[in-house]
Amino acid sequence: MKSRLRRSVRGAMAALVVGLPSSAGAGTLCTIVVDAANGKALLEQGDCRTRVTPASTFKIALSLMGFDSGFLKDAHRPELPYKEGYVDWGGSNWMQPTDPTRWLKYSVVWYSQIVSHSLGAQRLADYAAKFGYGNADFSGDPGRNNGLDRAWIASSLKISPWEQTVFLRKLVTRQLPVSEDAIEETSKIIEVSSARDGWRLHGKTGSANPRQPDGSSDEAHGYGWYVGWAVKEDRTLIFARLNQDEHKTAISGGLRARDGLIEEWPALVASPT
Repeated sequence: MKSRLRRSVRGAMAALVVGLPSSAGAGTLCTIVVDAANGKALLEQGDCRTRVTPASTFKIALSLMGFDSGFLKDAHRPELPYKEGYVDWGGSNWMQPTDPTRWLKYSVVWYSQIVSHSLGAQRLADYAAKFGYGNADFSGDPGRNNGLDRAWIASSLKISPWEQTVFLRKLVTRQLPVSEDAIEETSKIIEVSSARDGWRLHGKTGSANPRQPDGSSDEAHGYGWYVGWAVKEDRTLIFARLNQDEHKTAISGGLRARDGLIEEWPALVASPT
């Protein structure tokens, strides 16, 4: 398995970017906010219906699958060791023992791959179809048989911002076909950020570059996601933001999407359009 992990994602090193947050160089494709209570879209700006790669936002769905299947036990089990041959382009944060909490915090790709291999392609697809998670396609790159290692990284699996909010609303309202434990444990390991006016945002970032017709990575137009739910007192709102870079950058599109949405959040929910 180690050799498969290395081969299948070595070519994806340019497809993801990791760095510090910045608002420069990105255009917002979609911002959508949905009321968790009734599913009504309070705000929908831009193209929120076109499917693209979920990148690391898929870890929310994969966490639910992993806990429901029993492979993942709780926020700190299993802790798996980094091994020579695993993808390491995420730097030192990836090259050490990783548990479910650390997995989501640092978006550790090799941990995702181990979870996906434990489930297998058919079970992944079955879960995703039941979740309504985009096209539920885990075939991977055409002819490469690498779906378990990178279907969610600028490959076969695609989801729209609108579909992200539908899926996340089902999570928040406990309507997904998984155990209560899977929902509780997943909720525990999702990052929580504070916004002004007392809002707490539970969310996951994701970054990946689209593919060009020749299969190469389009490094000038990388995607940046931030998806999740926001809570203030007895109100819960579901959100998704999708950015796309306007030029090549070494800064993570996902972190920029997150920081931009958090900065704008009070104004967005105060005056939805």
